[in-house]
Amino acid sequence: MLPTFLRCSRPIFSTPSLSRPLAHFRTHMEPDPSRPVERAIRTKLTNALKPEHLEVHNESHMHAVPPGSESHFRVLVVSPRFDGLSLLQRHRLVNEALREELSACVHALAIQAKTPQQWGSNPTLAKSPPCMGGSRGDHTVEEKLKAGRE
Repeated sequence: MLPTFLRCSRPIFSTPSLSRPLAHFRTHMEPDPSRPVERAIRTKLTNALKPEHLEVHNESHMHAVPPGSESHFRVLVVSPRFDGLSLLQRHRLVNEALREELSACVHALAIQAKTPQQWGSNPTLAKSPPCMGGSRGDHTVEEKLKAGRE
C-alpha cells in the first residue's frame, strides 16, 4: 500500500518516468492501464467533451515529488464543445470534468483548450516551464504532503 499522499481515490501503481523524455508519453486517446489517474483524466475528458484530439501528459517527474507520482498534468483538449466559449468557460468545463481528481490527488493542471479550427491553424502543445524548485531543497516535503492529505 502506498503512503496516503500518493493515493487518489484508488491506489496508484505506476512506474517511475524520470528517465523518459516527453516523446515517449502517450499522445493519443488510448489510456495507459498502469497509470490510474492519467486513465481517469483521459476517460472523464473523453466522456465530457468528446474531443477530436486529446493529449494527457504526466509532468510529475519535473517536480519535487516521489518517483511514480501522478500529481502534475498538462492536457490538450480539442473539442467542438469549445466553439463560441471563452477561454475561461473552456477551462471551467475541463475543471468540472476533473473535479474529483483536482480535489484529491492532482496538484497542478495546465490546460490548453482549443476549438478544432484553432487546432487546425496551430497544432502545437505548449511546453511547461521548468520547475523552479519550490520544495526541491525541502527534505520534509514527503511529511508535509502526507499531513496535507490526512
